[in-house]
Amino acid sequence: MSETVSFGYTDVSPDEKTAKVGEVFRSVASRYDLMNDAMSGGMHRLWKDRFVRRVKPRTGEAILDMAGGTGDIAFRLARSGASVMVSDINAAMLEVGKERAAKKRIEGLSWSEQNAETLTFESNRFDAYTIAFGIRNVTHRAQALAEAYRVLKRGGRFYCLEFSTTLWPGFKEAYDAYSHRLVPKLGRMLAGDEESYRYLIESIRRFPTMDAFKAEIAATGFVQAKVEPMLGGLVAIHSGWKI
Repeated sequence: MSETVSFGYTDVSPDEKTAKVGEVFRSVASRYDLMNDAMSGGMHRLWKDRFVRRVKPRTGEAILDMAGGTGDIAFRLARSGASVMVSDINAAMLEVGKERAAKKRIEGLSWSEQNAETLTFESNRFDAYTIAFGIRNVTHRAQALAEAYRVLKRGGRFYCLEFSTTLWPGFKEAYDAYSHRLVPKLGRMLAGDEESYRYLIESIRRFPTMDAFKAEIAATGFVQAKVEPMLGGLVAIHSGWKI
C-alpha cells in the first residue's frame, strides 16, 4: 500500500498533505493573529510568553524559529539580543511576519523560506530550535525532528509548543464541543474560511499524546526529553537537549 498521512480526520498522500497545509496557511495568513486571539481568548499570548521563558534566549545566541510565520515567537526571542532566523514553509506567512517586524521596528531577525523536513542550513549551526504550533502540520514529523537535531550545536536545546489533549475531566468535553462547533464558525466570520479552521482543530485531535510525542523526541536522539502541560495538557511545552 502507498503511504498515507493525516490531514485532519482524512488520510491523504504525503504530497497532498503538504499542498493542502500550504493552502490552509496561505488562506489564513492575513487574519492568523486575529484568529489566535479569538480562539484562545488571548491566552495564546501567555502561552508564548511562558514558552520563551523556558527557552531562555541569550544575547549573541543563534536561534532557529521554525514555522515562525507571523513572528510572534521570534519577536519575543529577539528581545534578549539573540539572533533569530525565522523560517516557514509558507511564503505568505513570512510576508505577514516581515510587515509586522517592520512596523514594530524589531531588529535581529533574518527570514528564510524553509521546509522543516529538508532544512538547507548547515549542521551544528544553532544554539536553540523553537517551533510553536507548527510541528503537527509537517508531513513527516520524524524527519522534521531529525533536521532539528542536525542543525543544533552540541549542547543546543529543542523547544516545541503545541496543542495536545487536556486530561482535566469536564474541561476536555467542554473544549471538544467548543472547538468542533464554534471555532470553524469563528473562522468563517473573522477570516472568511471555515474549512481551514476545521482542519486546524482536527489536526490537534490527530496529534500524538504528550507522552507519545515526548518519546518521539527522545527517539530522535535528544536527551532529557520533557513535557510541561498547561491547562491539563490542552497546550504543552516539549523540550530536549542535543549532547
